[in-house]
Amino acid sequence: MTTYRRLGRSGLHLFPIGLGTMQFGWSADEETAYGIMDAYYAAGGNFIDTADIYTTWTPGNPGGISEEIVGRWMKDRGNRDDIVVATKVRGAMGGMDNNQGRKTVHQREGLSRRWILKACEDSLKRLQTDHIDLYQAHWVDNQTPIEETLSAFTELVQRGYVRYIGCSNYSAWRLMQALWTSDRKGLESYVSIQPEYSLLSPTRANFERELMPLCVEYGIGVVPWSPLGGGMLTGKYKRGQPLPESVRADENSSRRFSDQNFDVVDALESVATPLGAKPAQVALAWMLAQPAMTAPIIGANNTTQLQELLGTVDVKLSADDLAKISRASDWERARTELES
Repeated sequence: MTTYRRLGRSGLHLFPIGLGTMQFGWSADEETAYGIMDAYYAAGGNFIDTADIYTTWTPGNPGGISEEIVGRWMKDRGNRDDIVVATKVRGAMGGMDNNQGRKTVHQREGLSRRWILKACEDSLKRLQTDHIDLYQAHWVDNQTPIEETLSAFTELVQRGYVRYIGCSNYSAWRLMQALWTSDRKGLESYVSIQPEYSLLSPTRANFERELMPLCVEYGIGVVPWSPLGGGMLTGKYKRGQPLPESVRADENSSRRFSDQNFDVVDALESVATPLGAKPAQVALAWMLAQPAMTAPIIGANNTTQLQELLGTVDVKLSADDLAKISRASDWERARTELES
């Protein structure tokens, strides 16, 4: 039986694998998206993560398409009360061919009170719901005081439009600033962070260096994005071999191809084979064993991919397995990071 995990110190409990929806309206059409969400829900999944700007990078997409698909699916299935819906605010709406951000009259961007309150209303309409379970600042807005952002989030909670607030892509000092401000001003506090985190270099060190101990110390839930490094940790990319067909192949080759990262893939495969598991399952199982971890968020373009990743919950890694993977992906500590 799957154990649902508490999100930090909040009262939310999540399925250990979150379902990301960045693909919906991009590499997965609505019919495919419905099949993916049906399979996720049937497996006991309850944590669906989206964002208002998904998928503005595709031609003719003004944003909000992913939210609309999720909203229609929940209405059609009548399962809204079973789902923890997470979405985000910050990015410019309007699509890549009609940006409506700060440099336009629309000003549909940022973490100001004006835009947060309006963006939340828009997301609620697209999701066809009266509340958002986890509303997240997509990334930092250095043109808006953190007090203003947190005050707006607090108002949404008080109105009943939002249950909990979180952040995404914050540095440790930015998250600490937000927590301190909430405490000092008596405002709602972030209960979670959605960072980029995987076994790959330098991504693992970027999170573990300062954010991980902060999350452990202050009880912040961690729901990372790209835990498989854009597909690198599935094993489909081979050292010295041509790139496979993938929407992220070029990005991976420029960002993630290195000897150490291919060594990590080799380690995952060596652990997976005796277990009858897949490298991606082992990578996610390793992540679930890390401190403060609640639910890594995975994406899928079809139900076959999803079912494989959901199999992670049945993978049991030994202490030796965990150590082997950790060694392959390890990073150099500074003197200030060494334990006394």
